[in-house]
Amino acid sequence: MYRLSQLWRTSTVRLTATFILIFVLFAILLLAFITWQSSVQIQRQQTDDIDREIRQLQRIESNQGIRALAFAVERFSSRPGPGVYYLGDAAGQYLLGNVTQIPVEALRDPGVYSFDYEPANPVADDGETDDRPPRPGFAVVRSVQLDNGMVLVVGRDVVERRGYSAIIVQSFLVGVIGIILFSVVAGGITARRVLRRIDAIRDTSTKIMSGNLSERVPITKRNDEFDGLATNLNAMLDRIEQLLQGLKEVTDNVAHDLKTPLTRLRNQAEAALRDGASDQSRQNALETTIAESDRLIQTFNALLMIARAEAGAPSGALADVDVSAVVADVAELYGPVAEDEGITIETAITPDVHLHGNRELIGQAMVNLLENAVKYAKPLAGPAGRITVGLRQADGRVIIEVADNGPGIPPEDRKRVIERFVRLDVSRTETGSGLGLSLVDAVTRLHGGTFTIEDNAPGVRAVMDLPGA
Repeated sequence: MYRLSQLWRTSTVRLTATFILIFVLFAILLLAFITWQSSVQIQRQQTDDIDREIRQLQRIESNQGIRALAFAVERFSSRPGPGVYYLGDAAGQYLLGNVTQIPVEALRDPGVYSFDYEPANPVADDGETDDRPPRPGFAVVRSVQLDNGMVLVVGRDVVERRGYSAIIVQSFLVGVIGIILFSVVAGGITARRVLRRIDAIRDTSTKIMSGNLSERVPITKRNDEFDGLATNLNAMLDRIEQLLQGLKEVTDNVAHDLKTPLTRLRNQAEAALRDGASDQSRQNALETTIAESDRLIQTFNALLMIARAEAGAPSGALADVDVSAVVADVAELYGPVAEDEGITIETAITPDVHLHGNRELIGQAMVNLLENAVKYAKPLAGPAGRITVGLRQADGRVIIEVADNGPGIPPEDRKRVIERFVRLDVSRTETGSGLGLSLVDAVTRLHGGTFTIEDNAPGVRAVMDLPGA
């Protein structure tokens, strides 16, 4: 009973019940109309036959006389079928026909009448007189008075017509009951299948909520709308699992990156508070504390900027930006820094390139790319370091590239290095927080573009693919 009530609460069963009701009502109206039209058509045909035979008998009486009329009525009466014939004298007394009793009003006042009757001489299908008792009938007749004063009654037995109508009604009732039963069964099967798919999604979500993040919604080979929904849900679950895994890695990296400077801060403060510490040592401790605090502030500022970029730019923060000028300014700014490290910066910037974006964020992304390039562009051996900064347009897109000839990044790490706090320097000897490329990726996605790291053979090439103005 609970299962039935649960099925009834599903939208599929309710929609099926609604369609069944609409279909049954339509079927009732359609079959009722067909039955009525059939009855009217049969009645009209019988009326036409009666009128035609009356006109025929009237012509016989007018052209050939009473004897020919009597012969014709006798011949019509002896034929098998639903015909009803009666010929009476001027007083209405029976003379000929297959019906002996006619209501008085039909004989007195010509017109159309209906009444029960008993055939006078039942005739079998082979034309012989039937010895069986006459079968009561119900006739619809038209009575007329001939020119010689005699009364002629011609009609049809409508019992068969009533039987035909009854057959139609019975067939209609059987059809309606069959439609209802079939629809209920089909609706129940459909609802059970739908409910089974929904139960699979619910069971999967229950397992995921219990902590099993590897569970996925099963997908069938039918490729229906539920499979489409399951595919999207599974893609969402994959993304959530990746985010949670990334959050775990970020938490571990934050703990590692923040623990070291905080420990150094504590040690410097403790050393400055020791008895006998000189003023110079205390001053050095304070300077170190300020430097470590600045690095921590930079880390949190980078995290805040990434969060703002991922949240989307506020209204009015995006405008037309001369990205050529931005890239050229940052490259010029880092020229002396790279020169101090023995690295040459080369530029290939297409002038007067514009896009719709945030100048400050694009500039910060360029700063991060060049800082990374200067830090890691020193080749292990061979020629001097070289950084190439490029800006070009292609198919309505703005392509910003920063390439170097350093040791490069292994292919399996090129996507991972974009994540927060991920640093390929496991020993953490190089300065930095591992947030630079994460910020570049967030800024690129904010502007509707994609950020990739490619092989430069040797070195790497960082590519920001942005939509043009």
